[in-house]
Amino acid sequence: MIRHIVFFSARDPEDVDRIAQSLWKLAEIPHSDFFEIGINRKVDLYANDVDVIVYAEFANEEALAAYKAHPIYEETTNRVRPMRELRYAADFVSIR
Repeated sequence: MIRHIVFFSARDPEDVDRIAQSLWKLAEIPHSDFFEIGINRKVDLYANDVDVIVYAEFANEEALAAYKAHPIYEETTNRVRPMRELRYAADFVSIR
């Protein structure tokens, strides 16, 4: 299983909910086994730069690649990009 996590920060704090709602469109892409969006609670003692988190699980590399190649992925990226400041992504397989 591949875990896909993407962190976003908003250019304008007023756009956090709009970013999260826009990212929910990605849930319509059929290739993930699990998909969720969260808004950071910002209670960490050291850093609270992240506003919105995407978390998804994929059976394999092919499913993740198909997800990223889907037209909804590009459409959502184009909608969210102007509202975001930072975007960090990680795709990983658990080592345990």
